[in-house]
Amino acid sequence: MSQHPPVPLGTFPTPVEPAPRLAAALGLEPDDLWVKRDDLTGPGGGGNKVRKLEWTVGAALAEGADTLVTTGAPQSNHARLTAAAGARLGLDVVLVLRGSPGGSRSGNLALDGLFGARIAWAGEVDRAALDATADEVRARLRAAGARPALIPFGGSSALAARGYADCGAELREQVPRLRTVVVALGSGATMAGLVAALGGDSVLGVDVGALADPAAAVAEFAAPLTNEEVAPEGLRVRRDQVGAGYAALTGPVTEALRLAARTEGLVLDPTYTGRALAGLRAAVRDGDIRPGEKTVFLHTGGLPGLFGHPAAVTFAEEGATAFEA
Repeated sequence: MSQHPPVPLGTFPTPVEPAPRLAAALGLEPDDLWVKRDDLTGPGGGGNKVRKLEWTVGAALAEGADTLVTTGAPQSNHARLTAAAGARLGLDVVLVLRGSPGGSRSGNLALDGLFGARIAWAGEVDRAALDATADEVRARLRAAGARPALIPFGGSSALAARGYADCGAELREQVPRLRTVVVALGSGATMAGLVAALGGDSVLGVDVGALADPAAAVAEFAAPLTNEEVAPEGLRVRRDQVGAGYAALTGPVTEALRLAARTEGLVLDPTYTGRALAGLRAAVRDGDIRPGEKTVFLHTGGLPGLFGHPAAVTFAEEGATAFEA
């Protein structure tokens, strides 16, 4: 694994805040629940991808890159923050996205344009074809004299997971006697870094439906950081919040969005943090997380994704009731 230093992008450590009203609503003691505010990491609207990009973009710079290329969907938080990192560092950015022009009104896509990223639309393709399109884009960039570096899908790799090993170290200092960190599990590196720093028994990942086998991805990314094999079956992973799929808004998620907003003023997104809180709620119900234990909810950001999800916006707007004197 590369030994280059990370490039500074975010502001760390991020704060940890008490959430007593949310804790009580979930069935925990008021001082049991804390929120790690990784939505406040810094550039581009913040979010968990910033910690990963410090390492992956650092590697790209060490290799002499002048252009960043990455892949995703139009609502990708990772793509948005790659574009922001490129703008901060003076690098060109090309985002290879599923779909076609005009097919999305994503909040993240609007920010991609604001940050000056160029977009290569790949059509409605699977992951392999998306990666193939990214390879073609890099070849065309090299032919034009650029020095492109590929940032991995979702920003996730063993190298990127180092950012969340750092986050785990922050949590050890900020929350003594921490029992469980609850985190959305997408492409795997966020949970992997936490597992490497805190141990598999202290991290609960809530699957969002991004990968067919997310536990295997976590184990793959965590192993190089621990210098030992990590067994996927030994990880704490909930797969009960995926519903109809990654882009679907589920009943438990709408309840979680409303609960966080009305107890603590916290805004969650319908794909990642909303599912993570729904999973935390379910874990309290079935006894996996118990009152009297210190629990941290990792807020990984994603606010623009809320505004790019029509069903979530409609649900949120319907919560505003008419004033009657």
